[in-house]
Amino acid sequence: MTLLSAVPALPVRDIRRSVEHLVARLGFTAGYVDADYGVVTRDRVELHLWPADSPGVAGAEPHLAGSGSCRIAVADVAALHDELRAGGVVHPNGGLDDGPWGREFTALDADGNALTFFQPERPGPF
Repeated sequence: MTLLSAVPALPVRDIRRSVEHLVARLGFTAGYVDADYGVVTRDRVELHLWPADSPGVAGAEPHLAGSGSCRIAVADVAALHDELRAGGVVHPNGGLDDGPWGREFTALDADGNALTFFQPERPGPF
């Protein structure tokens, strides 16, 4: 048995608003969208969105929106950084940086969930 991929599911306050933001500001394409779930894609990456908008419902409380994060591997992180910086979505403290794991930067969705885009230091499986 081999694991093939993972799909992050991020908590958001409003599915449609979040999809619009990811499409307009981060270059994703809307897939499935309704009031209860959303899916966006860009190239080979897929993000799922779920509503954290139900006060008093365990696991769906509004304070969860913006607490999610994921890491997305890219082929040219510097070019993507330039594109997203121009769109104003790069985290104020998440600019392009080099680390032992490779080069990365962090952008924010409409609720403040962190999307860290990275280019691995060496090619191949992560």
